[in-house]
Amino acid sequence: MARKKFYRKEGRINVIGIVAAMVVSVAVLVFFMPRESTFSMQYDQGKPWRYGALIAGFDFPIMKTDKDIASEKDSMTRSFVPYYAINSRITDFQVERLGQILTDSFSIPNTVRESLLAQMRDIYNKGIISIEEYDILQNSCKGIRLIENNKASKVDLENIFSTAQAYKKLISDNEDASQILRAANLNEFLIPNLIYDSLKSETSRKDILTSITLASGIVMSGQKIIDKGDIVDKQTYNILLSYEKEINKRNESSLHDEWIMFGHVIYVVILLGLLIIYLYLYRRDYLEKLRSILMVFILVSVLPIMCYLMVSHNFFSVYVLPFTMVPIFISVFMDSRTAFISHVIMVLLCACSLRTPYEFIVVQTVAGGIAIATLRDLSSRSQLIKTAILTALGSAAIYFAIEIVQYGDVSKLDKSMYFHFAENGVLLLFAYPLMWCIEKIFGFTSNVTLVELSNTNNPLLRQLSEVAPGTFQHAIQVGNLAAEVANRIGAKSQEVRTGALYHDIGKMIDPAFFIENQSGVNPHDKLSPTDSARILVSHVTEGVKLAEKNGLPKMIIDFIATHHGMGKCKYFYNKFIEENPGVDVDTLTFTYPGPNPFTLEQAILMMADASEAATRSLTEYTEKSISEMVEKVIDTQMAEGYFRDCPITFHDIAIAKTVLTEKLKTAYHTRIKYPEM
Repeated sequence: MARKKFYRKEGRINVIGIVAAMVVSVAVLVFFMPRESTFSMQYDQGKPWRYGALIAGFDFPIMKTDKDIASEKDSMTRSFVPYYAINSRITDFQVERLGQILTDSFSIPNTVRESLLAQMRDIYNKGIISIEEYDILQNSCKGIRLIENNKASKVDLENIFSTAQAYKKLISDNEDASQILRAANLNEFLIPNLIYDSLKSETSRKDILTSITLASGIVMSGQKIIDKGDIVDKQTYNILLSYEKEINKRNESSLHDEWIMFGHVIYVVILLGLLIIYLYLYRRDYLEKLRSILMVFILVSVLPIMCYLMVSHNFFSVYVLPFTMVPIFISVFMDSRTAFISHVIMVLLCACSLRTPYEFIVVQTVAGGIAIATLRDLSSRSQLIKTAILTALGSAAIYFAIEIVQYGDVSKLDKSMYFHFAENGVLLLFAYPLMWCIEKIFGFTSNVTLVELSNTNNPLLRQLSEVAPGTFQHAIQVGNLAAEVANRIGAKSQEVRTGALYHDIGKMIDPAFFIENQSGVNPHDKLSPTDSARILVSHVTEGVKLAEKNGLPKMIIDFIATHHGMGKCKYFYNKFIEENPGVDVDTLTFTYPGPNPFTLEQAILMMADASEAATRSLTEYTEKSISEMVEKVIDTQMAEGYFRDCPITFHDIAIAKTVLTEKLKTAYHTRIKYPEM
């Protein structure tokens, strides 16, 4: 009979996975790191200088701010006078047209006609422009430069006419002939004769703008810029900005991107190398699993990349980023010590791109420590809310202490930072839904999921209670026993309790063949020992199939596969030998598929399961009989080598025996027989 086998990989370090994760992480982190060499001191206008005396190491100009330069440009532009050329042909043509109309269509004395034409020519000689242009000039330069005979002379705006002004001038000066001028459509003969000279005007405008100086002064080498405690006023702020720009400019000319990148590579390799060394020395088992390697390296890299992008684009404050999500995730899925080491490495990776790394490192280290200490065992949303609040308060408190030490004055504190800490706490709440994503991506199982799975209203457990009620009660009892043992020896109690609830779900396939579900009739009486053994052994493989079908985590599936290890179904194995003396026994038929337990929690479940089942067979429940049965069961498991692959000690086993004996005595204690009336 072909049966599915469950094997555990040997505990070998995944060297290929480590190298690949290391190379990719270094490449990605270095790619996003800011390339420019920046001024390393932080300063803000209106706040005190927190460093020592700053002395200029070289001469540099005090550059004007963009706002000041824009203001100067605006002022110079208002003094700009555009160039116009007068078109005399327009004058002659329009004056002749009007004269012809007045002669042909109206009876008007020659003296009046000549006077009108002379006035019109005089207006044209001064210059006419459109109404729109006149309004623009009136709001800007108040005049023009008129080009005549290759000479330009400035003309005030009041000495030239718009088309409307020219019309009013002729009408008002010739009231007697105004009716004739209107009848002749005078406005058709008044058109702009001043033509804008774009070439000369734009050249003049550029000359004016280029005359603006970008510097407002110079600082000499050796000159003191600012001293510790001095307030950074507007002038000093401009000097510091100029000094920073000059330093960055000099660095750009003396340092090559290749050298900067080389420094980044060394920095990242050393930090990630320290993380690998720690895992190798103290958490070697994580290096055996690709999912653990990938999760640690990805989590340690993602937030530094976000930090680099924010710094490079000068976008918001990096203190808003919820860096403590990383130690929370690693603490929940791995352990607290690895979480803290990973958090420190991540913070150091971020710090190299910041102006004030000291403050950042202190604040984030404290925040990470608080997050790990308050969320060692996440099982509900309320725990995460509490952690978010305490992390925000802790960050604010340590930053407040740093500012008090630096400034010595509460009025000079940077109040905006405390809003950032509050925003950080709010963003930290997103760790709860993100945890589900990490579980699905990397195949981990959090306590939140275990608590949800241990709910007896879960469809699979509800089905177990209906189909195999005896097995369901056995699973609950084993879960309670195993959880108590786990608590006493420092194992994961929620994990072993949840695993215990599902370890026998395979018995739902043929529930009547298992003694806890029988009520007087034993179907094994009609079967051969071989067939009975096949049915009993199959509850492990059937349980694994049911678990996989219902999407249970691999952690729970491992409990199902290992709760009998690779032990034998001894009752029917011995019965077969007694009934068939001298016949070769196919031991595989009577052997559970395994593997043997390979975690501490799986070993606890095996001991609790076997002890609880064996104790049910006792005819008398006394302290001695229960103790002897527990001793016998666990000693047999040890003798047959079921615990060789798991990290359990003799001390752990001794405690487990004591706890199981105590709890089973309580469960099966005898009651006093009350007298009858």
